[in-house]
Amino acid sequence: MSSPPRIALCGFILESNAFAPSAAEADFRGRYYFEGQEILEESAKSHSVMPMEMSAFVRAMNATGAWAPVPLILTGCQPWGPVDSVFFRRTVDGMLALLEEAGQVDGIFIANHGGMTATEDHDPDGEMLERLREAVGPEVPVIATLDLHANISERMVAASDVIVGYQTNPHVDMAERGEEAAFLMRLLLAGTRARAVFVRLPLVAPSVALLTASGPYGELMDLAQRRKREMGGAILNASVFGGFAFSDTPKNGLAVVVTARDEEAPALALAEEIAGRAWAERSRFKKTLTSIEDGVKLALRTAADPGLPPVIFSDAGDNPGGGGGGDTPYLLKALTEAAARGVLYGSFFDPQLAAKAHAQGEGATFTAVFNREQRTRYGERFEVEARVVSLCDGEMVGRRGIFAGRGVRLGPSAVLEIGAEDGIRVVIISARQQTADPMFFELFGLDIAEARVVCVKSRGHFRAGFDLWFAPQQVHEIDTPGLTSPVLERLEWRALPRPVYPLDEDTRWAPGGGD
Repeated sequence: MSSPPRIALCGFILESNAFAPSAAEADFRGRYYFEGQEILEESAKSHSVMPMEMSAFVRAMNATGAWAPVPLILTGCQPWGPVDSVFFRRTVDGMLALLEEAGQVDGIFIANHGGMTATEDHDPDGEMLERLREAVGPEVPVIATLDLHANISERMVAASDVIVGYQTNPHVDMAERGEEAAFLMRLLLAGTRARAVFVRLPLVAPSVALLTASGPYGELMDLAQRRKREMGGAILNASVFGGFAFSDTPKNGLAVVVTARDEEAPALALAEEIAGRAWAERSRFKKTLTSIEDGVKLALRTAADPGLPPVIFSDAGDNPGGGGGGDTPYLLKALTEAAARGVLYGSFFDPQLAAKAHAQGEGATFTAVFNREQRTRYGERFEVEARVVSLCDGEMVGRRGIFAGRGVRLGPSAVLEIGAEDGIRVVIISARQQTADPMFFELFGLDIAEARVVCVKSRGHFRAGFDLWFAPQQVHEIDTPGLTSPVLERLEWRALPRPVYPLDEDTRWAPGGGD
């Protein structure tokens, strides 16, 4: 009887915003850094901070037969700037040292994001995959799961057998993709040969245009999966990566990676069909936002008229889930100046203000200073009288959307009320996170159903968390300044390939690289 396959497990997860401060070792260790057996122990927990695709891969391998996991290193931090190159390379060195110590393996599973940059390199994901591939040789299956906001490079595709991208935005299919990766690993171990094809377009869409429930990107996802089914097993995986514009790299651009079984031709045909559809529909990836002024007017009307449906605002320019600081006061300040009522606002990242609220105690009124210590370019100081409504330690388990079932640590947190009773209640947190789950409010006993206006520092993942209360027509993306502004023309691009649509209207592309 042959020995169970030995599968190495590792990951380095970061979505890098080129306009944000660099991500240091402390940012990763402060969120999660698991080494060796810790990976398996964490994957067995009911509510883990670990990426769900890793836990799901382990469970699916357990369910499909004998195997021997070889856990290396798995780490990740909140979306932020480029990773410190010294820490990155030291971590990958650590993975390779553990891999060498373990001896021969039969496969590698990698849980990465794919949108990472480094302080000295535009493509650390490619470097990591390439070094792992070199360590095990060309015959050992290497499978990676990536966020659909990954920026795909030739190195990443060449170094892996299969790249499995998320299919939903908001992201609610991470566990399914981990399971898919495990099933593909079993296929490759049984002798199936993977043949991958990669097409990248000069199309860099704003993040708010990359939802999958509807719209052009959702239609591309549907096309990819429908064709995969229709081709009767010839296609192992079809992934469409919208990319992450804010990484500002030469590898930016909507990318299609299709992996076929044994023969390349079916993968090439499907990849070019999907890419051609995307290019034909490129004008639909433009997006119109709501101005702060119009948003405030809508908030006032909604609060004054109980007959109007409640609304939810995305503070789109300051999404911590895309590298935003979670600290811009522009929308909050405008609502305050307009004396808005019935507003829940979450969540403002300000450890100093949270600590001040805890020192004051519940019921106290004080001068709240937002951004006493300015951390980012857009984190301007804002002072206002506020009352401490509620305090907590910030430990929670998400219940809907991207955080469902996952442990989330917000650090010491508070709710401050600005203005009259039932004015603006704003959640202050000490660990930067996007407000994509109702627990960010419910943790404090706040009832979302009673609010007339909810404002969230989140780009799109909040839609899956708050869809119980807000249909798509009740969602408004506010044009706020910040590190994640969807208005791409405002940013100072350095490495983005040009020409690129929609920044350059006359950009041309055709299958095969011609005009």
